[in-house]
Amino acid sequence: MENRTILQYIFVTLKGIAMGAADVVPGVSGGTIAFISGIYEELISSINNVSLATLKIWKEQGFKAFWKKLNGNFLLALFIGIFISLFSLATLVSWFLENQPVMLWSFFFGLVTASIIFVGKAIEKWNVLTILMLVIGACVAYFVTTLPPNENVASLPFLFLSGAIAVCAMILPGISGAFILVLLGSYKTILDAVHERDLKIVVTVGLGAIFGLLSFARLLKWMFKNYKNATLAVLTGFILGSLPKIWPWKQVLETKTFGDKIITIKEANISPFNYEGDNQLVFAILLAIIGFSLIFILEKFADKEQV
Repeated sequence: MENRTILQYIFVTLKGIAMGAADVVPGVSGGTIAFISGIYEELISSINNVSLATLKIWKEQGFKAFWKKLNGNFLLALFIGIFISLFSLATLVSWFLENQPVMLWSFFFGLVTASIIFVGKAIEKWNVLTILMLVIGACVAYFVTTLPPNENVASLPFLFLSGAIAVCAMILPGISGAFILVLLGSYKTILDAVHERDLKIVVTVGLGAIFGLLSFARLLKWMFKNYKNATLAVLTGFILGSLPKIWPWKQVLETKTFGDKIITIKEANISPFNYEGDNQLVFAILLAIIGFSLIFILEKFADKEQV
């Protein structure tokens, strides 16, 4: 993997912070942020290096060789950013979800819309297969976003499994790990555990996430190596299919109370002019434009880093 300066590693940490912030929102994927910031394939390859063979290098050649093979500086900088974000921005993002949902979703709607263009541009050859994979990806993502959430579950084995499944979604552009946690009924338990510093639950979910991450990264690396265009088409489809979920203006049709938290289980996308809440249409459009523009700003930064 490439050598970086301290400043470049700080930028990697900032990208980790952005990934963590996105993953807190049920509907936006940290994998999308990784892709648009130019670190997605390096992230998958680096995670794939976590193996017994790499540990053997430590034993035979020393820690320095092991750390280099692992791309340890990159992973450390990135995951420091993700954890900073999860523990510092979770409360802020939760506040926006509760008090200014239209503003939050508008920003992410613009960002994710631009991501479709960005990821689609990476497809080098369009043919019947890539178009078919894009359609399949979009249909799967849309179907997942229409599923109703389960009741809140706090069983440790189930939380371990939730962490494993959600982290796979977190590294897939377009499919939100946080939304998967909502579907599984684990979202509130985990978010509360982060807020309350409940280490037992946080560690359990973390171990599940590590297990899922190491397993899924191998599949993704194989797909990128052997079917890169088809894989990119599926990822583009995932992002496209997730767009209806994050449309800012919604009418709530049905809710359900899980403990002391009310969660929407059925909603419909509506025109902003028919929205009954605090519309703030001009600010919402402005935030959507900022989110859209941010993708191409990040692209320019990523290109400069790779020069």
